Amino acid sequence: MYPKISIVTPTYNQGSYIEECIQSILDQGYPNIDYIIIDGGSTDNTVDIIKKYQNQLSYWVSEKDEGLYDALNKGFKKATGEIFGWLNSDDILHRKSLFTIADIFNSQAEVQWVQGHPTVIDQKGRIVLHLNPMFNKYDFFLKEYHDGTFIQQESTFWKRELWEKTGSYISTNYKYAGDFELWMRFYKIERLYTTPAMIGAFRYRGEEQLSVKYFSEYLKECDLIIDEHAKFLKPEELSEIKKIKYLRSMKQRFPFLARIYYNRVLARYAENKNEILFDFKRNQFKLNGN
Repeated sequence: MYPKISIVTPTYNQGSYIEECIQSILDQGYPNIDYIIIDGGSTDNTVDIIKKYQNQLSYWVSEKDEGLYDALNKGFKKATGEIFGWLNSDDILHRKSLFTIADIFNSQAEVQWVQGHPTVIDQKGRIVLHLNPMFNKYDFFLKEYHDGTFIQQESTFWKRELWEKTGSYISTNYKYAGDFELWMRFYKIERLYTTPAMIGAFRYRGEEQLSVKYFSEYLKECDLIIDEHAKFLKPEELSEIKKIKYLRSMKQRFPFLARIYYNRVLARYAENKNEILFDFKRNQFKLNGN
């Protein structure tokens, strides 16, 4: 069974990279893909490249928009899949990763959204960095992301029903952190699962890249989003945050005395409750510990 996967690629003047992005999706050979490209009226060769693949696209358009998140909202309104994700035009999916996504959602009914192992590629498309996934929502409310660790959007896919339950939109109130705000809405109703499988990669293109150049502004928006969502946390969630913050400070001051108690208290948020591993005997993914 191959559930239909909708992928939206927003783009603007990315003629140097968009073909590699498109090929990373179409060359997987996934048989039930709904691929949508929303171009913001590019003036380089982006549209010419898109036209080369238009017969393999479900929909594409080139017209002026109001930026990245406006383009994504346009694209997702056209999406017809059971599973959603987006890939910016300078990023890529790893080989056969859509089959991995399908396998995970088919075999794990409780999973509503999942993040693959975060990876980074350079301008030449080489994998140059692997990162530990961030999955615990309390890490976000403690603003641990200031070290640069986030949910990697290129590696994250979710079910249509989760998208609909959380409003069916990406907020355009934020110039840089619309993805972060979406994750916070997802967290309100569903746990994030992770897998060590590689799904997608973020391309680092240099200091002038918008996501790099305006990283401090991204962090400021994330802080505003967290402060807003923190207003609606339940008392037991606030209690857990205080407890984790205290235990982390104790672990730093008294690492040997605090380690056992710290680990026991945090066991309910341990990675093995969220991690989906590959079962070689069954040749499929399964929730760790099952």
